[in-house]
Amino acid sequence: MREDTFLHKGLRDRMCQELRNKGITDESVLKAMNAVPRHWFIDPSLENNAYIDAPLPIRCGQTISHPSTVAIQTQLLGLTPGMKVLEIGTGSGYQTAILCQMGARVFSIERQKSLFDQTKRLLYELRFNARCYLGDGYQGITIPDCAPIDRAIITCGAPMIPEKIMEQLKTGGVMVI
Repeated sequence: MREDTFLHKGLRDRMCQELRNKGITDESVLKAMNAVPRHWFIDPSLENNAYIDAPLPIRCGQTISHPSTVAIQTQLLGLTPGMKVLEIGTGSGYQTAILCQMGARVFSIERQKSLFDQTKRLLYELRFNARCYLGDGYQGITIPDCAPIDRAIITCGAPMIPEKIMEQLKTGGVMVI
């Protein structure tokens, strides 16, 4: 199991205070971000930078988002426990873990195979119960018990609003891009 020291916890506390100062008001988001060790989702050589508000490189030329970006997007979702959330762009799995920590039923799609393989293993090891899929997230999710979804979050670059995902949202559902 990965280490989570008092130093890491202190850095997370400070990160969450900075997020409050930047306007994050949803206590469930802050609580989840304080509970999930961001340093577990990055290369150990970057651990000293894990709790600064900056993106960091991960595999396949991708990045883990700024903590403030994760917090803002998550706050905009307006989650309550048990909601079905479709995440497009699993990436490192950090956003996925935050959603799981908040009690969401997460269905996440990643298109980069090596990133998908590594992240799916990590989320399983850390006991975050997300259902991860390899594929083109812009096609939405075709697993029968997934749709309709309550929320959708697109954490990768999106040149347009994906119609297939819009069709899978419940009436009144929320999509954050």
